[in-house]
This record gives sequence, structure tokens and C-alpha cells, in this order.
Amino acid sequence: MRIFLAGGTGFVGGHVRRALLARGHSIRLLVHKRGAGVEAGVEEVEGDATLLPSFVSAASGFDATINLIGIIREFPSRGVTFERLHVEATRNVLAAARSAGIRRHLQMSALGTRADAGTGYFRSKFRAEEEVRGSGLDYTIFRPSIIFGPKDDFINKLAGLIRGLPAVPVIGDGEYPLQPISANDVARCFADALEKPESIGKTYELCGPDRMSYNELLDTVARVIGKKSALKVKNPLALMRLVVPVLQRLPFFPVTSDQIEMLVEGNVCDGSWRADFGFEPERFEEGIRSYLKP
Repeated sequence: MRIFLAGGTGFVGGHVRRALLARGHSIRLLVHKRGAGVEAGVEEVEGDATLLPSFVSAASGFDATINLIGIIREFPSRGVTFERLHVEATRNVLAAARSAGIRRHLQMSALGTRADAGTGYFRSKFRAEEEVRGSGLDYTIFRPSIIFGPKDDFINKLAGLIRGLPAVPVIGDGEYPLQPISANDVARCFADALEKPESIGKTYELCGPDRMSYNELLDTVARVIGKKSALKVKNPLALMRLVVPVLQRLPFFPVTSDQIEMLVEGNVCDGSWRADFGFEPERFEEGIRSYLKP
């Protein structure tokens, strides 16, 4: 198949590109500027997903669209908002697909997405999903949990903190449950969905086989990099909810209120996605051992 891919230059995008190429698909990748350092056989086309006229003709002649566009933090002064990058960009990719006569569409969302979520991130992801569900296309939506892999931000950052600090700050009690999934497994689901008509019209929550608390996740990362465990300093959740809304206005401050709320509500699923995709996802500790070194 010929795939028009938006949002495919980042961490997960690289895994999805390689999974598609391994299946023999060809890719046209929407980029802001050519020279993204992608694999041979990937065609780059310049455009802006928030400006439909800049790329609408580029989807012509393709068989499917994939939208991976997403941000975890807003910078309104730069025009980087959930509304623009999640909702408007999705609306535009869908419009480009319809204009080109494309029927198949795959959408990246996030585990925890729902209409009444307490965070702007999840609410905007849900509105993007609603655009997809109302598009008239043959869609599949994926809601992955925390994604790990060699170039991930989250696990590598935690490893850096454990290596560099005498104790790692923990928000609240650290007992909120998480169920990370590997980037390779997420990418495999995207590639498999193109060959599975039974996935059309479905929304899949993707999570790995290991359910653990945030404290247990920290200890696993510590063990992999050669420490017995991670020494932790608990930060009261009530205090963080007071302080972070003020400090998050500073671009260099590492966490936002949305990120805190998403973390402490937990991020797990029942694993029912495996019934349609038929493979066992990678174990967390085994997966991070492949790229975190003692």
C-alpha cells in the first residue's frame, strides 16, 4: 500500500516507518522541512498539518493515511496548542484523505482519553477521535499507554535522574499503576491493522504485559542500570498541585499540571487488544535492558 504519514518524524514515528517499510509499503512523509534523516524509500513532502492547503494535494494517489501527530505540552505563545496539533491537524489530515478518495485511516490517540477527562491533553485527544469517528472513513484508533524504546523521553529521563541524583522525586505516594508498552509493539499494531479488516471501526487500548506502580517502575529502571533500587523522595500531591501551575509558565520547568494529573490517575488497560492482533507484547524489563546500560 501507499501510505501518507503525518507526525512520523518523532520517536514513535520512526518505529512506525520501519514497520511499514518492512511490510513492503511505500511512505510519503509530511514534514515541515526536508532532511529529517529518514530511511531510504521514504518520500518527504513539505507542509503544515494545521494548514490544509499546504499539503492537501500531497495525499493524492495514496491508499491510506496515518496520523501520529501529538504533543505532550502546550506553548501557546508559539502556536503550539492541543487544539491546533491534536484537533485541527486531525481534521485536516482527514479532509486531505477524503479529497484524495482515500478510505483507510489510522489514528494515534492515548490511553486515558475521554470526553470528561480532567486534562486538556486527554480532552483534545478525545475531540480528535470524534473527528475520526465522524469522518466517514474506515478508521482504526489506537490508545497506547506509556511507550518505551531506545529513544524514548520518559524512561531515559528517569534513568538519567536515578544515575545523577542521590534520590528521585516522586509525586504523591508513587503507587499509581502503569502498564508500559514497547514502541515496536505499537508500530506492529499500526502495520498489522492495514492487513486486518476486522480492525476497522475499532478503538484499541494498547498496554504491555507488566502492570506495576510508579515506584516499582523506578526500581526496575534502577535495577537495569546497576542499582539495587531507586531512593525516592515523596512530594505531597496537594503541594504539587499548588506550585506547578505557577512554575509551568516557565518553558524550562520540566512538568505541567496536566502531566501530573495524567500520571497519578494511572495508565493501564485489560490487554484485550491482543485478541485481534495475536502476539505477545514485549516485557518491560527485558525491553529496557536492550537500551539502558549499567
